[in-house]
Amino acid sequence: MAKPIILITGANGQLGSELRALQQQYPAYQFIGTDRHALSIQDEAAVNAWFNQHQPAYCINAAAYTAVDKAETDQEQAYAINANGTGYLSAACAAHGTKFIHVSTDYVFNGSSSQPYKETDPTDPINAYGASKLKGEELSLQNNADSIIIRTAWVYSEFGNNFVKTMLRLMKDRPALNVVNDQIGAPTYAADLAAAILQIIDKGNWKPGIYHYSNQGRISWYDFAVAIRNHSGSNCEVHPIPTSQYPTPAKRPSFSLLNTEKIQSAFQLQIPAWEESLLRCLQQLNVSA
Repeated sequence: MAKPIILITGANGQLGSELRALQQQYPAYQFIGTDRHALSIQDEAAVNAWFNQHQPAYCINAAAYTAVDKAETDQEQAYAINANGTGYLSAACAAHGTKFIHVSTDYVFNGSSSQPYKETDPTDPINAYGASKLKGEELSLQNNADSIIIRTAWVYSEFGNNFVKTMLRLMKDRPALNVVNDQIGAPTYAADLAAAILQIIDKGNWKPGIYHYSNQGRISWYDFAVAIRNHSGSNCEVHPIPTSQYPTPAKRPSFSLLNTEKIQSAFQLQIPAWEESLLRCLQQLNVSA
């Protein structure tokens, strides 16, 4: 009998790469990873043709336009991928009986909270990237009420470009760095999120809706940079600065801590503490103090 197919869109990104790295632990499934060349999710006809041919049992949408600053001036492309593309996938999943998991972001919130955001809190994105991702969430649920949406934050891994790898590179090249200390949240090791998604699929206990996932804890980007320095053995000085001293084209939420109680309870997930996960990532990168 043919194995159920798990489609991973955005398979070469941080999360997609971590999902593919775990596939040997799930031999009951056939994993098919696609990038924008193998499957352009912003092409509705291509999406429908792919589903007709392969009939996946599950679709994990890890494809996204993630250039937050560039999205301010490239909104058409950001919406084509993050909103329309997500909508096409969710509709195809509904038509084919495919279970759909879509990955979203803390940037759907405005960052003015002082309590960790719950799934029921009102959304109010303050940049084009966040707005495009929110539209993707809305289309997911509109086209397919059986969708699972997982919002995450501050994603990093040994793959792709991210804060951890940028800090390691800069700490080698510079004697000192300035890092913002007034944006609060919790990082997410993509390997942990990938493991959680595959556990949700494998348990067969499908509970549609919106969920939040990030590693446990509460830190600033400055705190994160200091931990990266300490655990990598760098001598680089890290100085805290306010966001006002580091202007960017897109506004960032000043508070994006996510309340993860719902996903832990619904799927019996254990979520590691952020520093424990950072250490595992640094070991994967062969960086040690």
